[in-house]
Order: sequence, then C-alpha cells, then structure tokens
Amino acid sequence: MQSSSEAASPVRPAHVPDALVRPYPFAGLERTTTADPRSFLPEVHKGPAVFWADGAHHLAAGAWIPRRFEDLQKINMDSEHFSPRGMSPYGALLGESWFLLPVEADPPVHALYRLALSPLLAASRIAVLDDKIRSYARTRMEALKPAGGCEFVTDFAFEFPIRVFLDLMGLPQEGMSQFLAWEHMILRSSNREEMTEATRSITEYLEAECESRRVNPKNDLLTLCVEAEIEGRKLTRDELTGFCFNLFVGGLDTVSTNMSSHFRYLAERPDQQRLLRAHPEKIPDAVEELMRAYAGVTTSRRCIVETQIGDVTVMPGDFVMLPTMLGSNDPEVFENPELIDFDRKPRHVSFGYGPHICIGIHLARRELRIAMEQALAVLPEFSLEPGAEITSYLAGIVGPRELPLVWAR
Repeated sequence: MQSSSEAASPVRPAHVPDALVRPYPFAGLERTTTADPRSFLPEVHKGPAVFWADGAHHLAAGAWIPRRFEDLQKINMDSEHFSPRGMSPYGALLGESWFLLPVEADPPVHALYRLALSPLLAASRIAVLDDKIRSYARTRMEALKPAGGCEFVTDFAFEFPIRVFLDLMGLPQEGMSQFLAWEHMILRSSNREEMTEATRSITEYLEAECESRRVNPKNDLLTLCVEAEIEGRKLTRDELTGFCFNLFVGGLDTVSTNMSSHFRYLAERPDQQRLLRAHPEKIPDAVEELMRAYAGVTTSRRCIVETQIGDVTVMPGDFVMLPTMLGSNDPEVFENPELIDFDRKPRHVSFGYGPHICIGIHLARRELRIAMEQALAVLPEFSLEPGAEITSYLAGIVGPRELPLVWAR
C-alpha cells in the first residue's frame, strides 16, 4: 500500500516519450558537485535539442529542458503558449495569493507593471549610486587585504550586494546578518518549514517598512514602491508584497553567485587576472563574457496552450525550464563556448530575454563590474588556497558554495 506522500507524488505525463527522458545534472534540490559545473555542459549539448528531466521543477514530476539559445529566446518571448505563473513558491508557502512582480505576471498587466516599476531601477537612477557602491567594495577589500586571504563567498560576495540592497531600499545596514540568514533559508534550503518561516519573516518585515514609508516617506526605493501607480491607482497589498519580495530574492543571490564564479575563474587563471590589472578598461567586457560563460540562473514557464518546441509537443500543464547556462554556452551560437574570451562581446541570456528580462539588470552589472575593479585595484594577485576543493551548487543558482582565496600579505 502506498503512503499518502507516495500517492501524492507527481507522475511523469503519459505524453512524454521514454526516449526523451534524459539525466540532467542541474535538476533537483541542494545538488552539489566538486567538479566545475561547466564540465557537464558539453554532454548535455550532445543530446536532443529538447528533452525531459525528472525532478526538474518543484511543482511537477519533471520538466522540459530546451538547451538551444534560439529556443530559449523564443519561449521567453512567447506569452501565447507559456506563462511565468508558478515560477516561485513563496506566496503559496504562506497560503497567500501574491506572486513575484513583474516577473510572474502575464500580459497585458505585465507591461503595466514594467511600465510603472522599471523606472525605479533605470540605469540613470542606479548610476547615482556608483560612488556608494564603489565605496562599499573598496572599504571591504581594504579590510580583507591584511589577512592575506578570505573565504570570498562569505566574506564578500554575499555581504556586498546585501549592503547595496539595504542602502537602495533605505533599510539599516545593521540588518545585513538577518537578511543574509533569510536569503539562505529561502534560496538554499529544501526544508519547507525553513522556507516558510523565512518567507513569512521577510514579508512581515517589508510590509512594516512599507507602512512606515506611507507615514514618513524617504528618498529611497521602498518609498518609490509605495508611491508607484498602476493606471492611476496605488499598488495593492499583494502587488506591493510581490514586487518588494522580488527585489529581495532577485537582487542578492544571483549577483553573489555569479560574482563568486567570476572570481574563481580569475583565481585559477592568473594570466587573465594580470591582463585585467594591466588593462582595467577591459573589465566591462570581461564581466559580460564571464556572465555568458558562468550564467547560473534557471527560470521556468508553464505551458498554457499546446505547442511545439522543435520536434517536441508540449502540453498544457507541462513546465519548461529556461537554463541560462545552456543557452549562453550553446555551441551552435558561440564558437568554442568552453573558452573564455574577453574580446568576444557576446549576446547572452544570462539576464533573461524579451519582456521578462531582469528588472535589476543595470544594478547587477554595476555591482559585478565595480567589485572586480576594486578587487584588482586593492588586492595583490590572488589564487585558490592550496589544496582547496571547491564545492558548487548545481540546483537553483549554479555556482561555488565557498571560495577560499589567498594572496601575499
């Protein structure tokens, strides 16, 4: 007899052909590896253009995985056959109806949310933060320098974007440790109770801060969120929660993990590190190429109308994963994608594509660029700690769990 949990387990849809069910290293929860995650990509790209991976989505038995850059672009643009709703579990964990905005909104309201909210994170608005972002990075690097090394993920990569986020939102810097703990509970844990507890704590905290801004407006992003309007009206409670929570979840772990991957590459390639030290004007292009090579985010869509992705029939209710690491390393688009070339100037899908492109793209680019500029300006040549074995996350956002670096005192 099946237990209730076994009986409730999702079943692979009958229309999925056995021949298209493939092993997929990036499926599941809390999967890690001591291999370089990029080492798995060539084998995936040898397989079908679209295949099924069991355990690839948290709400289903599995999901379709398109590996080609072209298919990922088309799906990102296709709101007739695919919906982003259900991409995240957070509102549902609390039994509430809010969802991440604008990323999980369908048209036509998606365009209204983007129109109202995108200016809050526009390049011109973010540019005024450059000096403060640079100061955070430089001050932290100077503090780390005398020690002759650091655990980069903990000591810098996670702390830095949280400090920028707190400043942007007008929240106290003393909250950094609590925000970091919440972030790990919702993004790096498969424990449902932990995720629920952290989600509730974050929403309650942000709601209290939003209420404070209604009474006492400030010159910060949280006040702008409270005052934003959609078609002449203020955001509802659910809309405001969905947008603020999206800023929290989208602006922290993605930047931290990408940054850690970039610094691992530089630590392992002293020649490339020396090149950028000698030619800091190449850093923006280097960041774009590293974003391509180490793209780590996977989003998802739910099929709402039967359609074809290449030769594969996708049925309503099926989930389709959109792995940026596959599209940005597609050998049909990028010559020798395994090679990192700072002169490549790549088109990539690391920030998504089309109407759902990351709303925080300008802030993320600045944080990644400034962190690299300041590290190379302040720290001596750095490398991995001798004998260090780097473990990387494979599920969720792909990148190093830890990164012990050393340099001459």
